[in-house]
Amino acid sequence: MRTAAACAGAVALLGGGAYAVDLSGAWASAPEVCDKVFVTKGNQISFGPKSDIHGSGFIIEGRRIRGRTAKCNLIRTREDKGIVHMVAACATDIMLSNVQFSLRVRDENTVDRIFPGMADMEMPFFRCPKAR
Repeated sequence: MRTAAACAGAVALLGGGAYAVDLSGAWASAPEVCDKVFVTKGNQISFGPKSDIHGSGFIIEGRRIRGRTAKCNLIRTREDKGIVHMVAACATDIMLSNVQFSLRVRDENTVDRIFPGMADMEMPFFRCPKAR
């Protein structure tokens, strides 16, 4: 569930005309875990073999979002006062579901997943630098 939530939450981060910042790439729950959560082979970013024990994260590629166990596609988004509200179609190995998420973009390398109706509840994600 945590991965599906992070994956679908990432849907708001898709680059494009609606956003001032290109948010494509790999995002982790802390900057220091990027190398433990993600691996790069050639030009392909994927999750490391034990990524789930180091933190959570997601990968944004175009209109697709990948989490460790879920893949999501953006259905619709709406921006309101700096918060992006979205609906994503997500699939795991055993389930399909539509999920609603809200994200606040702090800057081009930091976003917060927020939970409307739950004051002071948020989950930060940080863009990982490109693999060297």
